[in-house]
Amino acid sequence: MTRISVTVDGVKYTDEVEPRTLLVHHLRERLGKTGTVVGCDTSNCGACTVHLDGISVKSCNVLAVQADGHEVTTIEGLAKGGELHPVQQAFHECHALQCGYCTPGMIMQTCSLLSENPDPSESEIREGLEGNLCRCTGYHNIVKAVQQAAKAGSGASSQGTDAGGSGVADGSPAETAEAEQTVGATA
Repeated sequence: MTRISVTVDGVKYTDEVEPRTLLVHHLRERLGKTGTVVGCDTSNCGACTVHLDGISVKSCNVLAVQADGHEVTTIEGLAKGGELHPVQQAFHECHALQCGYCTPGMIMQTCSLLSENPDPSESEIREGLEGNLCRCTGYHNIVKAVQQAAKAGSGASSQGTDAGGSGVADGSPAETAEAEQTVGATA
């Protein structure tokens, strides 16, 4: 077992993990972050996308020990104060889901895309989401949602400015009370 300390959605967790444990399984099984879903376990679908230090990663392709000392933002960490993140709101308003299985990963990847390119063209949106698969929607409403979020000026990174554009980073001490938890020592 290896001891790790990782900040997830603004809360610091310390835990003992098997060195081979995937980040997606640690998030779901040890920390209860079940919004991060396991789609394929081969990094093909993107359903498990989270932000690691503000960068989109497929958590089925990252070991939990690789996240030691880093910050992870999951779909559960986007909403603040009971309000949906602007990208979550756009997906809701544009009906950018059917079964919803891919939605957490799509939203996390959209946040990353908009933080890098706040005004993407339709082709840039499609290219930016190409590592995330949806088997239900045909992508039309997903693209509409990304366009709406971009028009709203969400800037949309989980590490970027808040929805009001004040420059306060999500998860900062100004927004989130610092907390620390030690997870049980065995799985």
